[in-house]
Amino acid sequence: MGDVVSAHLDESRREMITARTGGVIRDFSDVYEQQYAVALFNSVRYEIEGGGGPQSQLLHRKDPLAGRSIFSGSLFQYQEESRKWRNRFVSVPDSYIIGLYESKTSHDRGLHPKVSINCAGYKALTSMEEYMELINTSLPDIKAKVASNPFIKCASQFPLILWHPYARHHYFCVMTEKEQTKWHAVLQDCVRHSNNGLSEDCSVQTPAFTDSVRLFRQAKGNYGTWDMMCGKPPQILANLVMETLHPELRSLIGPRLRGKMQQRQRHWMLISDAVYKQVLTLTSFQYNTLVDSCEAQRAPLDARLRTDMDQMITSKEHVSGKIRALVLPKAEQTLRTNVQPYISSILEALMEPTSRGFSEVRDVFFREMVEISKNSLNGGGKDKLGDNMERLSMLAFHPVKMQSCYEKVDQLNLDGAAAEVRRGQPLGVRQQGSDPHERANGQCGVHI
Repeated sequence: MGDVVSAHLDESRREMITARTGGVIRDFSDVYEQQYAVALFNSVRYEIEGGGGPQSQLLHRKDPLAGRSIFSGSLFQYQEESRKWRNRFVSVPDSYIIGLYESKTSHDRGLHPKVSINCAGYKALTSMEEYMELINTSLPDIKAKVASNPFIKCASQFPLILWHPYARHHYFCVMTEKEQTKWHAVLQDCVRHSNNGLSEDCSVQTPAFTDSVRLFRQAKGNYGTWDMMCGKPPQILANLVMETLHPELRSLIGPRLRGKMQQRQRHWMLISDAVYKQVLTLTSFQYNTLVDSCEAQRAPLDARLRTDMDQMITSKEHVSGKIRALVLPKAEQTLRTNVQPYISSILEALMEPTSRGFSEVRDVFFREMVEISKNSLNGGGKDKLGDNMERLSMLAFHPVKMQSCYEKVDQLNLDGAAAEVRRGQPLGVRQQGSDPHERANGQCGVHI
């Protein structure tokens, strides 16, 4: 299969990928340098004015997951090289990066995993039907039937597939539906946490980066939410590059692929993964270089900001006032006619799944308390009670027990609600979450 990749990604094409990636990062860097200064200005202003920045609505506490294993167990993994299924021990640490080991003994001895999977940008699927719907969009004019099983012959009727639009796919299976449900919840939890946004501890770098991505995409005519705004900054930048590079390469390489339909789809997946790895390597290096360059200028820029802060704030408020006077009347009219009539419907669409989610959390907590009470009545003493309370404190991070709560909130579909508002239709006409692709990546999930 490596020959297929090298045949279609020769030196000239790899140089083109490098050049295209460099061009995107250069354009992004111009925006980032400006937004870095803006973010630093806001940080310094909050510090001087005593605001301290936006305040968290939740209490700060120690990380309860530090050093813990979130989940572990055994899965069958498909080996693409040998086209065989192998039993693997799977460990999910507090980083939520999945580690696959030869055996539990290898894990317990502290050996490095054979494969590590960062789930940012992935979707966790449980059927070949879902998978083929996504695969059929990978190459134009190539459609595979579900029954044809183009790439693998599953060892059981309970598959688990991690799908990514650009990177390598990962195939697993289990022997029972109960096991499939359990492991799907674990994989979903890994996806949620990997897509959980950037660290808010970085009061300058994080807002600078997120605002830069938003402005960069808006300059290209892309507004609204972006499904691939997930993972670490280098991954997000790689997705930004692939957003335009991937379709272009597909149109160039796709018609030149030879073989049966299944072979062409598989070959394209290998090529796409190779391109993504190359782009990610480049964006990792170039992003670190960009951040180091901005951080090197932070001290003198910080000093100038503090010296001229009063004048800057005065100028900013003066310009803002003029813009507000020009824009406000039209904005208020737009809000009255296009937004205000739908606010109650939007709130209802938000509150129903949210309320169901919180109600399910309460029910899960109640069931756990009942179980602990029964165990206490059946004996165990203070030591056993302490273990039970420790288990209760970690309940919110248990991927399997909390899955029902996530499913309630997964029915929240803000993009669909916004589209219905734009069309002037009342919300709730379409069944929320009926599309198999509308899988929320959510947040949060411990094996105790």
